[in-house]
Amino acid sequence: MRLLHTSDWHLGRAFHRVGMLGAQAEFIGRLVTTVREREVDAVVVSGDVYDRAVPPLAAVELFDDALHRLAALGVPTVMISGNHDSARRLGVGAGLIDRAGIHLRTDPAAAGTPVVLADAHGDVAFYGLPYLEPALVKDEFGVEKAGHESVLAAAMDRVRADLARRTPGTRSVVLAHAFVTGGEPSDSERDITVGGVAAVPAGVFDGVDYVALGHLHGCQTLSDRVRYSGSPLPYSFSEAAHRKTMWLIDLAGDGSLTAERIDCPVPRALARIRGTLDDLLADPALAVHEDAWVEATLTDAVRPADPMARLTDRFPHTLSLVFDPQRAPDDPDVSYARRLAGRDDQEIAEDFVAHVRGAGPDARERDVLRDAFDAVRADETVREVAR
Repeated sequence: MRLLHTSDWHLGRAFHRVGMLGAQAEFIGRLVTTVREREVDAVVVSGDVYDRAVPPLAAVELFDDALHRLAALGVPTVMISGNHDSARRLGVGAGLIDRAGIHLRTDPAAAGTPVVLADAHGDVAFYGLPYLEPALVKDEFGVEKAGHESVLAAAMDRVRADLARRTPGTRSVVLAHAFVTGGEPSDSERDITVGGVAAVPAGVFDGVDYVALGHLHGCQTLSDRVRYSGSPLPYSFSEAAHRKTMWLIDLAGDGSLTAERIDCPVPRALARIRGTLDDLLADPALAVHEDAWVEATLTDAVRPADPMARLTDRFPHTLSLVFDPQRAPDDPDVSYARRLAGRDDQEIAEDFVAHVRGAGPDARERDVLRDAFDAVRADETVREVAR
């Protein structure tokens, strides 16, 4: 069976205020063309279809167009919700849409109930594990402590139990939206840390033939059977070196597989340039980036006059301007943002405690802070979905 694995469309998202809907529509066109020309048997979309719980109308219309075009090809599509999606909204009408061969899996309770497709070698069971917010699904899966590993492990127990009841030789594909250990994150993914831990070990998914992951925006191979497709478009300058692709997976009758990367359309190259303003404006080696979307980091000791206007004269698509003057780390003029770079909320809060009372929090206090941050994030998730 030939599968096309994609994820993290983020329909409705902009790139540094540049609308991406046209580029997203071009990607959908490439997806449909690939399905037709490469004789794909099933499409899997591993979450973050939309960029937010309540997407703009134009994004909903593009999603609707994608579903109609895939259904018209007669190629089944299995799709899960991600941490950016509203699972309830995305899943509206799932039962009816199912009849058209578009299988939306947004309910955590159905993790062990697969979409079963068949080829000449027998059945392939597709298990959809939507994004599992630990605080919201721990009761469903009967786990005592809310954590990504515990809820995913419980969901996979249901998958393996269902698979064990099926005809021997039934192949299996799991769609999941999670941060798996070994994956390389980028700046455009929403933090899903719970209890100080974001990643889960790949071993959680043992026992299935292929794991189609979503959440991380770089295309990555964690093992032959566990892969991220990555986002089809860049959503941060940290993705400047990414090659945006989909995975074309051929799943043989014995469960072995081969994988090929299918390139996505590139709306415009990304470039990160760094140096003093005068150097950036004069360096002939940077001519290759004059038509790219540019993030410029200026290292001038003193902020120059009109830097954006001067940069856009040479690099008209400059979207991001960063100031990073070269100073000693103990210089009092080092910016607050620079001192906080790379630190998470927990670390910043612990530093604040140490600053105001002269000693950092003890183990019990660190647990209180961690529980508070987890509760706030879970509450924000509930509020966003309820809007």
